[in-house]
Amino acid sequence: MEIDEAPQKVDIAARIVTPGTAITNDPAFMRGHGTFSEHDTIYSSVAGVVERINKLVSVRPLKQRYSGEIGDIIVGRITEVASKRWRVDVNSRQDGVLLLSSINLPGGIQRRKSESDELQMRTFFAEGDLVFAEVQSYFADGALSLHTRSIQYGKLRNGTLVTAFPQLVPRSRSHFHTLPCGVDVVLGVNGYIWVSKHVPASKVEANAELIYSDKNEPISDDEREVIARVANCIQLLNRMYVKITDTSIIFAYDASVAHPVKDLLKHDVAVELAHNVMAYLEQQG
Repeated sequence: MEIDEAPQKVDIAARIVTPGTAITNDPAFMRGHGTFSEHDTIYSSVAGVVERINKLVSVRPLKQRYSGEIGDIIVGRITEVASKRWRVDVNSRQDGVLLLSSINLPGGIQRRKSESDELQMRTFFAEGDLVFAEVQSYFADGALSLHTRSIQYGKLRNGTLVTAFPQLVPRSRSHFHTLPCGVDVVLGVNGYIWVSKHVPASKVEANAELIYSDKNEPISDDEREVIARVANCIQLLNRMYVKITDTSIIFAYDASVAHPVKDLLKHDVAVELAHNVMAYLEQQG
């Protein structure tokens, strides 16, 4: 890796840097993640954005694996059914863990999980199932402990999965959105985004068995087209490195109506729509 000649004075304002770029030679600053020090100068060790917190200088990588925090809302895929637990792919360095004791039983029954529940684990979640969950804690080895102890969490159906860069999905108060076009979107902060047909919460509450059902609701051709359009809008926002929020998705969807669904991922159309979305977001402040 080539190292830049250290200039006499370097601006520490937020900017994109490449590996080996000199950030500062001021001895008052400390080096943080994504940097290294040589000859009293701090250099970037990754391609990313320079960040400064007081006297600590770090570089946030443009692309990185999801690093979980307690309270994060995530979408994951079951990879293994083990003893009293499920292994879940959460787009992180290692799989998350969903304990049998951390799920709701059908009907919302509150009781200790028994051996019969352990024998029926695949009726709740099987390999390949997608799950909407919350990060509850960490295990000693750093693996995330998940839970689905809420009516809004559980198995995902009636839709499609879109993968995005985790850093493009900001943490917010709500990660479950019903869009004006009649589609439900779950924005997992781990970069897994679920786009599905809207199913009223009252219907799920009235029929507790739907929480762990493997059967999709009937989905019409028009609903499939809307789901595909929303999914393609999310993919183009990700490709153009635009923040993915309910606001940006709604605006991208409205701007995309003039184009066929299959054309949304063509480079010229994606660039046009992404620029429109960024201009709109700047106006909104």
